[in-house]
Amino acid sequence: MFWTAQSTIEETLNAYTDVSLTEKQPAWPAGDVEEEEKNKAPPRRRQQSTTETSIDIRNEKHFLTCTKTSSFDRNHGPIQHKCPRQHRVIVDGMVDNALCLSAQDLANDFDQHTVTCVLQCAGNRRHTMRTRIKEVLGVDWNDAALMNCVFEGPRLRDVLMAARVKDGASQHGQVQPQHVQFASYGSKTQEDDWYGASIPFSRAMDKEMDVILAIKMNGELLAHRHGFPVRSIVPGVLGARSVKWLDRITVSDQESPCFYQQRDYKILPPEVSDKQTAELFWSKVPSMLEMPINTCVASPASHSTVRRLASGVVEVQGYAVPQGHQGPVVRVEVSGDEGKTWVDAQLDDGGERASKWSWVLWAVEVPMNKGCRQMIFARATDAGGNTQQKAQSTWNLRGVAYNGYEAAFDLTII
Repeated sequence: MFWTAQSTIEETLNAYTDVSLTEKQPAWPAGDVEEEEKNKAPPRRRQQSTTETSIDIRNEKHFLTCTKTSSFDRNHGPIQHKCPRQHRVIVDGMVDNALCLSAQDLANDFDQHTVTCVLQCAGNRRHTMRTRIKEVLGVDWNDAALMNCVFEGPRLRDVLMAARVKDGASQHGQVQPQHVQFASYGSKTQEDDWYGASIPFSRAMDKEMDVILAIKMNGELLAHRHGFPVRSIVPGVLGARSVKWLDRITVSDQESPCFYQQRDYKILPPEVSDKQTAELFWSKVPSMLEMPINTCVASPASHSTVRRLASGVVEVQGYAVPQGHQGPVVRVEVSGDEGKTWVDAQLDDGGERASKWSWVLWAVEVPMNKGCRQMIFARATDAGGNTQQKAQSTWNLRGVAYNGYEAAFDLTII
């Protein structure tokens, strides 16, 4: 089985790898000088890093995205290089026991939890909305602004319990915890002096939501560009809430005041067609949280020439992701006649590594007629019953949460 990269993807990062994890990874070793030296800051790089994974999977075993060579990376400011020995994460706000924790504390003083999940930019598939409906504002992501990895670290819930957060009414009076804010203060961002995000307090405290403070990714310490030494990981939610280079966790009755929580990553109504009108709506529209169900046709690529097999079918491959916490994906259907008939794809869910948060890889042989300007549709369904419902999503100014049928357009079938 052969997957080819889409030619429109910004940067070809085309190697995926299978990662073997031990049953229990060792805790961050005390005084591991070699590991610490490896992660000391090199000369400062001030550029922002925005790269998109190339979907180029040569066979079905590559369920996890390779950390080193082919993983989605979106930052609103420069990549930070923190010294793990000096770095601390403050836990404060509506707690009775404020904490100051090193990465080693997080590794050694709390039970470690692993979660396999997709991290996905809110603007994944923005290019489709821009080109198939009308212009939007934002990075021109195609279908690969995501990665599927194993993250490891303590549950956020356990850390908050150690800080003696009060779940419900407490000595804090009538005000109750509603949100958990994440903050990274290491550098200015495009639109603010820092980067921050928040999630509902209820999600942070729910074991089933698998929110962790990650110190490892695919069995290794986080890379600098992925948030070393600590980042929040919030499965099922837009990647903007999984804050890198984490400095502070605050339990509050308010959302994060950061620009990226208050005035970005919101699904504005269709009548908001420009920045000026958007100013009237930012405070009225809720912040995005869970991502919708979605799928991608990785091969064949749009505008390509495809040779049918002798049986009159075309080989089609892709990925699919569930909606929020309602995974896993249980069905992918593909059509070679613009939705008149559909064929069920074979799913690879990663076997023992699968989780309700992870993607599935899929493949199918679809009957197609010879000719020009042909089209392939794909749609996914998850365990919660969510299905991609229509050929196009509703347009919004920021081009986020697009989940119309995935399609490979303008194919020449020979």
